[in-house]
Amino acid sequence: MNAQKLSERLAKVASYVPTGAVVADIGSDHAYLPCYLIHEGVAERAIAGEVVQGPYESAVKQVRQEGLTDKVTVRLADGLAAVTAADMVDTVTIAGMGGPLIASILTKNPESLTHVTRLILQPNIHAMAIREWAVAHQFAILEEAILEEDDKIYEILVLQRGDMKLTEAELLFGPHLMQAKEAPFVKKWTRELAQWRKILANTENIEQTASIVEKRAELTHKIALTEEVLQ
Repeated sequence: MNAQKLSERLAKVASYVPTGAVVADIGSDHAYLPCYLIHEGVAERAIAGEVVQGPYESAVKQVRQEGLTDKVTVRLADGLAAVTAADMVDTVTIAGMGGPLIASILTKNPESLTHVTRLILQPNIHAMAIREWAVAHQFAILEEAILEEDDKIYEILVLQRGDMKLTEAELLFGPHLMQAKEAPFVKKWTRELAQWRKILANTENIEQTASIVEKRAELTHKIALTEEVLQ
């Protein structure tokens, strides 16, 4: 992977960036995504934010090598602190982190989202945390995607401003994904189902404390919900 050819996962993220966007890529690592978006003529300007010194230096070096220092600004900052109001960022991408971490990044610096109309988020795990954040912060799901790469399954959520209500199942599985039921979706939740059933079976012959009883009830509910969706 490089700034000219992204991984399948990042290429899918890039495909949701509107033409002419001013993009902030948070946790940008080597700044491949911002550089790619400029090279392809998709983004007008981009910010690559990194909180760790090593990846920040890698991003600075990459942008310089690509000859894009006039178009891509690299900043060492914690999450959305890399974005200022003057940047007029309208699109934010965050990829390769856990859903709860992405949600916490979005919550920590709400002023950085002032001009943002689109969020493109790729959690490695627990995408439900992002859907819960979206419902609470007046963002609605525009599109969702799921794909498998190197035996790992990734979800991508595209959010835009707007009110949204989701059922319990839609929060867990994703409203678009549970309708489409593509192969990676079925594979992911079949795996989860097997794991939950195993855990449930392992709790049958141990002391049924209040916490164990509660855990069993939670697992039983999630298993039933998943079985219904996969039918």
